[in-house]
Amino acid sequence: MPKTSIPHLRREYRGRPLLEKGLPARPLPLFEKWFAEAVKARLLDANACTVSTLTASSRPASRTVLLKGVDAQGLSFFTNYESQKGRELARRPYASLLLLWRELFRQVRVDGRVVKVSAAESDAYFKTRPRGSQLGAWASDQSRAIPDRAHLEARLKYFEREFKGMAVPRPPHWGGYRVLPDLVEFWQGRENRLHDRVRYKLARGRWKRERLSP
Repeated sequence: MPKTSIPHLRREYRGRPLLEKGLPARPLPLFEKWFAEAVKARLLDANACTVSTLTASSRPASRTVLLKGVDAQGLSFFTNYESQKGRELARRPYASLLLLWRELFRQVRVDGRVVKVSAAESDAYFKTRPRGSQLGAWASDQSRAIPDRAHLEARLKYFEREFKGMAVPRPPHWGGYRVLPDLVEFWQGRENRLHDRVRYKLARGRWKRERLSP
């Protein structure tokens, strides 16, 4: 079998050790440290994260979004509330996020309940978006079937005319979600596939930290 085949695609992971000594009692400070290091390393789309939800038939569904907020409450992203993920979160308000920083041999998994951010918070973020992205939020019926690309471009032109000469308001169907973590796992790639895995679990308002076998 040629070495370019899938079974032969491998490399050794030589990340820095992730040891218990010096780790914080709560996961957020470590997440913020890792995220800052990913940004400092100028990784492409360091805030990209996979969001996994459950469909009505209990099948997992995943897609990539951009993380747009981290605070003491949790991690936030913005999307169309009527998209597939929006409908799934309305039915079952739980999600799993995964951030992968390949160049640093790191990934972080965040599981938890999901709530909508306030309208004021959604408005504030929407105002920071480029105008084209604001118009795109109106033009796209996210996750719905459309006849062709021309249909989407025609809708964009319609809203360009509709909001010409004025600030674009936030669509009522568009806004933010915040994942309230109850499980956060930090994964650091190490040699010989003996990776470091440290998991934080929230129970009765207190975080418990434990090491997992790779």
